[in-house]
Amino acid sequence: MVIKNLLRRLDLTTLQLFLAVYEEGTLTRAAEREAIAVSAASRRLLELEQAVGATLFQRTARGMTLTPAGETLLHHARRVMRDIENIGIELAGHASGVRGYVRMMANLSAIVEFLPEDLRAFQLQHERVKLDLEERPSGGVVQAVDDSLVDLGICSGDADTHDLHVEHYRRDSLVLVMRDDHPLAARASVAFAETLDGDHVGLHAASSINARTHLAARQAGKPLRLRIHVPGFDAVCRMVQAGMGVGVLPRKVYQLMGAPLGLVGTPLEDDWSERSLVLVVRDVDALSPVSRLLFDHLRSIEATEAAKATGTAEAAEAGQANPRH
Repeated sequence: MVIKNLLRRLDLTTLQLFLAVYEEGTLTRAAEREAIAVSAASRRLLELEQAVGATLFQRTARGMTLTPAGETLLHHARRVMRDIENIGIELAGHASGVRGYVRMMANLSAIVEFLPEDLRAFQLQHERVKLDLEERPSGGVVQAVDDSLVDLGICSGDADTHDLHVEHYRRDSLVLVMRDDHPLAARASVAFAETLDGDHVGLHAASSINARTHLAARQAGKPLRLRIHVPGFDAVCRMVQAGMGVGVLPRKVYQLMGAPLGLVGTPLEDDWSERSLVLVVRDVDALSPVSRLLFDHLRSIEATEAAKATGTAEAAEAGQANPRH
């Protein structure tokens, strides 16, 4: 009986209203956002609660908050609205020759270091696939996948991935970035603890690099002397260049952004400077065919590159062992 009531009453307008109430916090603001009268919005919400047989919002003087039943509906409503959006995008794509659509989210390290080339290699094989990529800190990536807002995500390997399916994607390493006149600039490698008597330029508080450096400082028994927090890798490089302190960046990011500015990138001796980036999805078997293609491509690309490198090295050795006369 509940299912039949839902089929009759659970239309897309009502779902959008439900999401608006959750996001805006009050029925009045939600009604304004959805361009319907407050009385009509109140009636729709009441009918929705009657259909599901549970109270969805706790009404308080400060606004409306979700009940446990509302939290459950929120998860499914987001998935439904995402699927509806994907239907429109994919159908429009078919009309223009695009044959698939994948929404993904990744942390900044993955986007700057690896995804440009990895996604280009994928699209060379699947030219009619459209990709939608957003950047979020690792925790936000996990949450978006868990909430079914994206098909797949890429985050730091030390993030709490809940009960999501996890596969290895890439490895990277962190380096200390500094001016060439810094006392440590001539060193072949540096222990992070040696940097704690000087100033640092830090990434935003939600970044995994920020978490790792703060933890390392606590373990060394010293405070991390942050002169400034900045939002991105390029800003770290510019602040370091200006003499605001040293920074910690992925090696490839340093090569792309720091080296052209004349900065020095020195390997860190700490174990935590070696990192893993991972792919996260809710359910591999539930991925659309085109999302599964991209997932399989990304999780195998590092192994594929290693095999090619090994083959090239073996061919070079064979050539040296059997030179032409």
